Amino acid sequence: MLRLPAGAAPFTGAGYPLHNIPVDKKLDPAWVRSLYNRGSATTYLKSKNELRYIGMPSGGLHTGTVYLGGDGRLWLWSIYNDDREGVDPKTAIWNDGSTERKIISRDGANYVEPSIAANRRVLEQGFAIKLMYDGKTIIKQLREEDWDEVSFEATYPLAKISFTSKDVPIKVVMYAGGFFIPLNADDSGLPATQFTIEVHNTSNQNIQCSLIGWLENGANKLTATDKDGTRKNNAINGENITGISSTFNPANNDITSKPDAGTTCFAAMDGKGLINTNTNLFVLNEETFTAADNEEAQQPASEKLIGSIVVNNNVAAGKFATQNFAITWHFNHPNSTVQKLAADAKEGFYYGKRFNDAAQVMAYIAQNFTRLHTQTFAWRQTWYNSTLPWWFLERTLLNICTVSTANTYRFGTGRFWGWEGVNSCEGTCTHVWQYAQALGRIFPSLERDTRQRVDLGIAMRDNGGILFRGENANRPAIDGQAGTILRFYREHQMSADNSFLQNNWPHIKKAVSFMMAQDKNGDGMIDTPMENTLDAMWDGEIAWIVGLCIAAAKAGQLMAEEMNDTAFAATCQEYANKGGKNMAEQLFNGEYFIHKPDAVQGRKKLGSYNTCHIDQVYGQSWGWQVGLGRLWDKEKTLSALRALWKYNFAPDVGPYIKTHTGGRPYALEGEAGLIMNTNPHNEPKPYGEEVTWQMGYFHECMTGFEHQVAAHMMAEGMTDEALVITRAIHDRYHGAKRNPFNEIECSDHYARAMASYGTFITACGFTYHGPKGYIGFNPAFGADDFIAPFTAAEGWGTYAQQRKGALFTAQLEVKYGTLRLKEWAVALKDNRQITRAALKLEGKNVPCTWLGNVVVLHDGVQVSEGQRLVVEVG
Repeated sequence: MLRLPAGAAPFTGAGYPLHNIPVDKKLDPAWVRSLYNRGSATTYLKSKNELRYIGMPSGGLHTGTVYLGGDGRLWLWSIYNDDREGVDPKTAIWNDGSTERKIISRDGANYVEPSIAANRRVLEQGFAIKLMYDGKTIIKQLREEDWDEVSFEATYPLAKISFTSKDVPIKVVMYAGGFFIPLNADDSGLPATQFTIEVHNTSNQNIQCSLIGWLENGANKLTATDKDGTRKNNAINGENITGISSTFNPANNDITSKPDAGTTCFAAMDGKGLINTNTNLFVLNEETFTAADNEEAQQPASEKLIGSIVVNNNVAAGKFATQNFAITWHFNHPNSTVQKLAADAKEGFYYGKRFNDAAQVMAYIAQNFTRLHTQTFAWRQTWYNSTLPWWFLERTLLNICTVSTANTYRFGTGRFWGWEGVNSCEGTCTHVWQYAQALGRIFPSLERDTRQRVDLGIAMRDNGGILFRGENANRPAIDGQAGTILRFYREHQMSADNSFLQNNWPHIKKAVSFMMAQDKNGDGMIDTPMENTLDAMWDGEIAWIVGLCIAAAKAGQLMAEEMNDTAFAATCQEYANKGGKNMAEQLFNGEYFIHKPDAVQGRKKLGSYNTCHIDQVYGQSWGWQVGLGRLWDKEKTLSALRALWKYNFAPDVGPYIKTHTGGRPYALEGEAGLIMNTNPHNEPKPYGEEVTWQMGYFHECMTGFEHQVAAHMMAEGMTDEALVITRAIHDRYHGAKRNPFNEIECSDHYARAMASYGTFITACGFTYHGPKGYIGFNPAFGADDFIAPFTAAEGWGTYAQQRKGALFTAQLEVKYGTLRLKEWAVALKDNRQITRAALKLEGKNVPCTWLGNVVVLHDGVQVSEGQRLVVEVG
């Protein structure tokens, strides 16, 4: 929680609709300074009752939702193609201080009443340990109830869970999560969860240790009855695997086409486990840890069929033993709702095209386990091996878990498709997904394919308009159109060469032309009423839409220049320059940017008008993500950001939401947040004459919008404010209160929340252009000793820099793939003259020339996995 000084009284306001957000935030300066500290991993504890809500998505991309709980057990199991809205569909009750309201999933039910792991353990699954020492035998399950302390380190994509008790001389450490390898969407899209379990002997004597893991047969779990057939487990024995394949023997064909028709599999990775295909877990005793001579087992559909694997070890004093397990699933039946929305869904899932069943997925994992496991751990180590604060690294990355939930799909055709939030608002909506910065940086191939297959294919109209929900819409959204143009440029930058841009340029040009044509009076400021992300069509010239289109036009100019389309580049440049000038002159009210009403309509319709709107300078925020530079007046932009902090950031939203009612509960009393739209001048009808349901959005805290503002503030030097806003979100989603991995807007795991990655980008001052072989870093803070991860078109790794007096050193170390480089921009202090410089790859000199703070490599260079490129400037 945000810390107020002792004795600080809450700020309250009276009357309607008086603005009641305090100018003085009364934040403890020491607490603000602490946000910059490196710190350590956010760790949730059993002893503090912080584990029950934790649900870290722990499967592959687009393979359903499987949650890893705070004590290491899996829950939810939304792999059965359910079409109900939300991860745990329900209606909650919210008491707003005066009335009780029912809240459905898309309105924040999981925020008000978070799902509890113990209530959603759909399949029996877990691990237990048997210890033999000093003539004693002790059995403990790896669950919260059996240990004095359980700690959960919230390090996505692999959490670290530790189990300790005073009555045993061991510590058990579990690393669990999905296989997650940036740039490798296929191997990150396996329907699987991996577990690495270490048993640490903390005593001075040897301990006999047996580890058992089990999984219930999950085939046809939801719909099958005894008349439909039987469940069957079969043992798997191989050189690198000991496992159990779980299937269903159908008595009729109807059951095979159900959404939950499929298979599961559980295995130990080294082939030395003992198998029991039918384990009685009602009593966990010594007999449970013995192998049974049963290569297969069957049970009626009404009874649970549980298979188990036991691994025995002798753990020497002060040493530890390690065992790797994996769970896989295969349910290749997209639900009927999705099949109606996307024709590609009839092809099943992408993983269904690659593998016939869960056992085949497991065989692939066993064959490639060392690589898959090592690369996933390498990313975890690379991401968190940074000088940036642990909590900041956690919050800016973890929202990528959205694509490892039932919110997204990858169909058999290869097409990526997503909701806005789980089973809510279809069609990979352009005006929502364009906020999401994470996917384009971590799995750029998915974004490139979506731009090409959907935005420039299925959704492209002859006039260049892009239907904002693909085939599920009949019109473009203006912000989605502009944001998608900016994504074309980002996807080009995250490519190894210019083939993406070259192949798609004619259609991209049409899209840019359509957008600029919505400026009816030719002043560079869009004024055609079109739908936007606030689900309305606003009249007039609206700063956030105008600015976003200016940014898109600038991106159009730069793409045109690369395509040698000089005439179109000039057209885009003229539009952007004129728009930037007019926006600064006509849409700035002296303190912030506004919505200028239509000359004829006036304020009849809904709009933001003279209020302080969260997205007012969003176009410039986007500009920093893709290196567009300054798009309009700097001082006015900074003034607008300061106004958002002054008028929209509430250290406690309680007083505000009590007087400004109608919004959804995405921040509650006692919590901090950046309000969407406020009325600082207390105008009587700030949002126009027409009262509509969309007005409720203005009184909410939606994390995706908050993240984009934080990213922009970080880029503009407002680092305190950027960190406070990000930390406010982090604290709202603390494990003691709700699931830290589920930022909610319109339903669960909302796509817009992936804007959080943008704040990481601007904290690093990261710029990249793959086809040009250009990379740059300019850290927003901690620049004298800075380490951070990076992703590029073909590889990822670590960037580090140090400043010691006149000496500046920086290095790029590639941990995966390759990095092709021709130019490298570094953050030299004060743009000083370079008197001595050296560039070396693995100790060998690389010929180069300096242009300002950019080192130009004469012949280019390819930095391969495990190599370091080092620059030293004296």
